[in-house]
Amino acid sequence: MENGAVYNETTEPQAKPPRRPFGCTLRRLRGWRLPAKALQAILSLLAVICEEIVEDCINCGGLYFFEFTSCSAFLLSLLILCVYCTDVYETFGEDKVQRV
Repeated sequence: MENGAVYNETTEPQAKPPRRPFGCTLRRLRGWRLPAKALQAILSLLAVICEEIVEDCINCGGLYFFEFTSCSAFLLSLLILCVYCTDVYETFGEDKVQRV
C-alpha cells in the first residue's frame, strides 16, 4: 500500500474561511458608532473643502491652524474606520491597536 493512499482516505482538507470583499467587517463598530465615525469623516472633509475655498485672509494664522486640525481629523477618522472595519484589527491584535 502506498502512503499517499492511507493519508488521503483519513485526512480531511482544511476548510478555508470565507473571503469578505476587501476584508470588510462591521463587527467592531456596531450601533451608533459606525454612523458617528462616518459622519465625522464627512464633516471633517467638508471642513477641509470649505477652508480651501478661502482665497484672501487678513490674519491667516487661525485659518492655517483650522486647515491643519480639519485635515488631521479627516485622516485620523479614515484611519479609525479602516482599522475597525477591516481585518487589520485582528491582524495586529487588540492590545497593539489600543496602544496606538
